[in-house]
Amino acid sequence: MPTYIHYLPKVYRDSVELMQLSASLKSIAGVEEASAIMATAGNIALLAEVGLIATITEPRPSDLLVVVRVRAEKAAKAAFVAFERALRTRATNAVADGEVVAAPRSLAMAQAAAPNTNLALISVPGDYAAAEGRKALALGLNVMLFSDNMSLVDEIALKRDAQERGLMVMGPDCGTAIVDGVPLGFANRVARGSVGCIGASGTGLQEVTVLIDRFGGGVSQAVGTGGRDLAAEVGGLCMQAGIRALAADRDTRVIVLISKPPAPEVARAVLAAAAKARKPVVVCFIGADAETIRGRNLHAAGSLEDAARAAVALANGKAPPTRPRKPAPVVIPKLARGQRHVRGLFSGGTFCYEASLLLGAALGRVWSNAPVRKEDSIADAFASREHTLIDLGDDVFTRGRPHPMIDHGLRNARLKREAADPEVAVILFDVVLGHGSHPDPAAAMLPTLAAIRKAKRRPIMVAAICGTNADPQNRARQLAAFARAGVLIAESNAQAARLAASIVKGVKA
Repeated sequence: MPTYIHYLPKVYRDSVELMQLSASLKSIAGVEEASAIMATAGNIALLAEVGLIATITEPRPSDLLVVVRVRAEKAAKAAFVAFERALRTRATNAVADGEVVAAPRSLAMAQAAAPNTNLALISVPGDYAAAEGRKALALGLNVMLFSDNMSLVDEIALKRDAQERGLMVMGPDCGTAIVDGVPLGFANRVARGSVGCIGASGTGLQEVTVLIDRFGGGVSQAVGTGGRDLAAEVGGLCMQAGIRALAADRDTRVIVLISKPPAPEVARAVLAAAAKARKPVVVCFIGADAETIRGRNLHAAGSLEDAARAAVALANGKAPPTRPRKPAPVVIPKLARGQRHVRGLFSGGTFCYEASLLLGAALGRVWSNAPVRKEDSIADAFASREHTLIDLGDDVFTRGRPHPMIDHGLRNARLKREAADPEVAVILFDVVLGHGSHPDPAAAMLPTLAAIRKAKRRPIMVAAICGTNADPQNRARQLAAFARAGVLIAESNAQAARLAASIVKGVKA
């Protein structure tokens, strides 16, 4: 199939907007694949790696590059026209008192226009993110680095600079935050309240905040640290800064920490900072030994749901629950003899990790590209075996294509493949709502689920929906649509994993 390239010189858009626009192009008749990127050397190399383009040198990092693989040239022309039309509708200028006001072209201009601002959200190609971060810190601004692909050296330098200035750098690769009730990046609309959250995982932070909302609590602030913050080299600088900030925040009564197990020396430093907070701190280091989390004000949580329940109880002056909540009883469809394996297809890496941990405890070995144990790492993420859980947000799947929270095409194709395996009993998946995510995940997935449901020997579908009714997609509406399609919906990712395990344990081999 032919590939066509379209340049837009000196046009910049952030990565989330470009991913959304890329996904929308695939709905155009004749378009098989589409990608819109800023034309940095790194991005061009990624597209070359997946075969969308050969290595080219014409565009500059300030140019926007649109690539489509199509069945006929007229589809490419239609895609490029639609893309430019969509760009124009997303106006970059603001309207004030009936007059068009030019958008600021630098951080200094933006701060001059809004002098009370204290946070800069930076979403530029990783090669330039550190420079913009330094400018923001010099202006006295806290920083949220949505940008990825920043060097570890630059991350450490920025966070140390922020520490000296009494500021905070969230990220790089900080995909989620909620600041004074405003969702940033991939985040959800939740009730305001007295629980402050700090997470090294975007989807982990989303899950805890939406469950706090669902359990009757509210969120004061949600701080994303970026995935490397708790590595030994970085030392948890952002998480510790977040703890200090929430400890001093009058609106925060309870603090929640969310991460995979940190490096041991970093865990000690973070827990020491938490012990000084003089507020209850719920610690969810997924998979960590609860015995390592000790302190008068520290409360260990074994899952994201446990963390949310504990936080809401503590905010209400109650003791946290001591046992995980069991999944609600559901009617389990009958399975054929020999259907005995679980396959998981996740858009959230932390959801995949948490489910791997829980399923592994119940069923034994679980293969994954985001394994709890190194020895359980699957050799080929494109080919499942036995019990397998896959993080579809991993780089191997997102090179040259939008993230699976935005584009469900890759997951739909994989769903059909997994459902065709006669040994598969359960397919487990997440649905992540909120700003930045697909506007209607149910509509994107239901045709595939309907086709699977028609098969004689079909697996049971189990899902958890991470979101609230206030989100643009509306959780209640999404839940109803998936339920009508025969999907069993659990209240949380942890409960979905436990439900999948209980189904498989009850199947005859």
